[in-house]
Amino acid sequence: MELLKFGIGNAKLKGDVGIFDLPASWSCPRSKDCGDKVNPVTGKLIKNPNAKFRCFAATSELISPATRRKRWHNFNLIKECKTTDKIAELIINTFKNDDKLSKVAKIRIHSSGDFFNENYFKAWMLVAKAMPEKIFYAYTKSFVYWIKNTKTISSNFHIIASSGSKDDKLIEQYNLKTAEIVYSLQEAIDKGLEIDHDDSHCYDRNCQKFALLIHGPQIANSEASHAVMKLRHEGIMGYVRGKISKGRTQIAA
Repeated sequence: MELLKFGIGNAKLKGDVGIFDLPASWSCPRSKDCGDKVNPVTGKLIKNPNAKFRCFAATSELISPATRRKRWHNFNLIKECKTTDKIAELIINTFKNDDKLSKVAKIRIHSSGDFFNENYFKAWMLVAKAMPEKIFYAYTKSFVYWIKNTKTISSNFHIIASSGSKDDKLIEQYNLKTAEIVYSLQEAIDKGLEIDHDDSHCYDRNCQKFALLIHGPQIANSEASHAVMKLRHEGIMGYVRGKISKGRTQIAA
């Protein structure tokens, strides 16, 4: 029986978080401001001419064939399942057969990828209900599946609207919890938003809107690339153990 492949923690998240990924952009039907993706066979970048910034997930697939293969392995297995129940069964079986995964307290659904159809979204809802002892959370641009199923989402399943989608108008209309990309610390201050460095804002019920600081390689000569360059000049280099690093120090959340 083939199983899905999860990660345990990363540069941003500590080791008590399991991470499930799909291919960047290929599984993100409602993305607008990003959208660059990587050819699964050649490993070459396929640019979205309308993209404002490049998500770090696409960059990681560009530089790591192993990462790209892992995400496509997951995507292909999920797509082979034709029903919500079959997808949920596959995910739950993976948990049962992975000792490290079964012990983590939190599951991040998609540091890369998104809910690409409603069956897949509803499958994760079933998984969360089957494991009430764990916290599940996900950023998404597929707001419509969330809105259609909001009354049946379990309390341990936290969803965050990722702005920059084709459906951003729904964020205000339905008062969705939201994460917004900012290009500087000052922009977050001006907008009255806290910057999340370790995903803790995702499952904080008292937080309705927060910011994520732009990071990673960006589209040449774009506003995003200039912002990252400016941050680097200020000594803000990226994520280290759940915090944004500044030189040898770290900026706490």
